[in-house]
Amino acid sequence: MAKKRVVKDYDALPEDIIRLVKMRYPTGFVASLVQYTNQEGKLVSALPFETEDVYYLIRMTMQEAKRIVKEDEDYDEDGVLREDFGDIEVESEFDGAGEEDEDMDDGISEEDDHIIVTRRRDDEEADDIADDTEY
Repeated sequence: MAKKRVVKDYDALPEDIIRLVKMRYPTGFVASLVQYTNQEGKLVSALPFETEDVYYLIRMTMQEAKRIVKEDEDYDEDGVLREDFGDIEVESEFDGAGEEDEDMDDGISEEDDHIIVTRRRDDEEADDIADDTEY
C-alpha cells in the first residue's frame, strides 16, 4: 500500500508533526527545499518530510523557511535546534480529522488523483484560498 501524499502549509501541520520536522531538520529548512510544478503550472517550493504513513510536501518559500526558524524559540540565534529540544515532551492534539480530504491514494496519475488544500492567511477576515495542487 502506498503512503498518503499530503501538501500542506507549515502552519497547518499538527504540533506533533511540526516537532518531528524540527528534529529531522535541526539546522533549518532552506537547504532541503525542493521545487515542483503545481497543477496550474506554477513553480512551488516545499520541504519534503516522511512519516511511516504519510509523505508530506510542506509548502514554504526560502524566505518563509528562514522566517520560521528565526521566529521559533526552539532554534537558537544561529538557526540550530536547541540541544534540549528532544527532552521537552509535548502531547499530541491532532486526532487525524480532515487529513483524508488532503491525501492522494497512490503515486499513479489518475484523473481524480490530486488534492485540494487551503492556505492560511494572516488576515483574519479573509476566507481561505483554495489551492488545487498536484505533484
